[in-house]
Amino acid sequence: MQRSLTDISYHKRSQIKDEMLSYESFDQFDLLPAVKAGLYDDVLEGMVNVKPTPVQRLAIPALLGQPSRFTPRSDGRHEFLLAAETGSGKTLAYLLPAVHALKLAEAEDPDIQAYKKRFEEERAKEKDGKVKSKFDEPHPTMARPKVVILVPSAELVDQIGTVAKRLSHAVKFRSEKLSSKLNAEVIERNLYSPRGVDVIISTPQLLASIADSDPNVLSRVSHLIIDEADSLFDRSFVPLTTSIVDKALPSVKKFVCCSATIPRGLDKFLASQFPNMVRITTPNLHAVPRRVQLGVIDVSKDPYRNNKDLAAADAIYTIGRESSKHEGLEDGEVDVRRVLVFVNERESVQPLAEYLQSKGIDAIALHRDTAAERQAAMLASFTTAEPMTMPKQEEPAVKGRRRLPNVKVIVATDLASRGIDTLAVRHVILYDVPHTTIDFIHRLGRAGRMGRRGRGIVLAGRKDRKDVIAEVKRAMFMGQALI
Repeated sequence: MQRSLTDISYHKRSQIKDEMLSYESFDQFDLLPAVKAGLYDDVLEGMVNVKPTPVQRLAIPALLGQPSRFTPRSDGRHEFLLAAETGSGKTLAYLLPAVHALKLAEAEDPDIQAYKKRFEEERAKEKDGKVKSKFDEPHPTMARPKVVILVPSAELVDQIGTVAKRLSHAVKFRSEKLSSKLNAEVIERNLYSPRGVDVIISTPQLLASIADSDPNVLSRVSHLIIDEADSLFDRSFVPLTTSIVDKALPSVKKFVCCSATIPRGLDKFLASQFPNMVRITTPNLHAVPRRVQLGVIDVSKDPYRNNKDLAAADAIYTIGRESSKHEGLEDGEVDVRRVLVFVNERESVQPLAEYLQSKGIDAIALHRDTAAERQAAMLASFTTAEPMTMPKQEEPAVKGRRRLPNVKVIVATDLASRGIDTLAVRHVILYDVPHTTIDFIHRLGRAGRMGRRGRGIVLAGRKDRKDVIAEVKRAMFMGQALI
């Protein structure tokens, strides 16, 4: 296993813990009243006694310009790296300050205020019945967003777009999603709507293509956010990402990169390209939460004899049997468990899913060749916080082919391990031992989100480094970083 993560010193982690104690409530942040209303009434609707997460306590004050040890080193463009463990609330950490700044700038923009005045005048005339309004003037922000959020996948576009849309109900801004799930007409309508657009959430491929044909799309961006920066600045994405960054930076006031890990490659890249970047890291960065336990199945021994397919099916059946012993929220019902199975190679996804199906398991394959619509349908039940139950079934008197109705399984590569908020997942099976500690963190980070307990299971074969697995397990138990 490659140890490719940048170390964070114990002394620095201790200092960060002290900084976190300064903020215990969202009310302590200097956010506009409308932003706080949108947060409490829409984004956190139904939740009680919600406190900011560690990354939110550290990042929001710094991005708002409140007193903080993370003060930018220059008076010009402010650059930040937000690095926090998976499932820690990074989206709100950068979105709330960005929307706050957006509304402040809007109130001071003479073009927007003049547009609003003319629009209100036309509406007043129409309301008085004097004349039918013919106001068709495009909004000054048409195809000129102020906030751009880049993410590596269409699933993350949907996830972050949903949060932005909820926040916009009270705050009154327009957010649009650009992804491969949308056809060209919808994308053009979203971006070039005469009503304007304030926030764009997009993948690099799509936005880079649009910016090549219309460079002015990025001419007024004030906040540029690179989410999952460890992916977007790796070899496969970096040409597209840097092309967008280069076009947008002249107008950018805040440049924010977010990541659950700081690989050494990303560390060197940011240090060379953005030497003044302020790094905001949480104390548990590079550590899997202690609420996630890790178990190991030695597949080289009986009864599996190095048959990982059989071991995976057996582990899933064990999860299903344990679930069937516990009643759900209603009498006569049991919880439906949702399990993610990770493999290293895309070619292994479909065969493993088909094998699990042959054993009576409700399994589906998720990989980059899967249609975008199909991917969305697959992930829908895995990303909801709502419990899923089914009527409790008695064992049939005559046993035939085995079925496991109370477990749903997605077999995937790292496509499903980056940023997607799999709230419903309690169990993750690592069919293949991850190549790097980065992959270990991201895959195990799909379980135990939002303070819930989770469990990871590693299938260790004859050729796998069991000593490395034991070291990871020991570090997790001690709450130490995987470096």
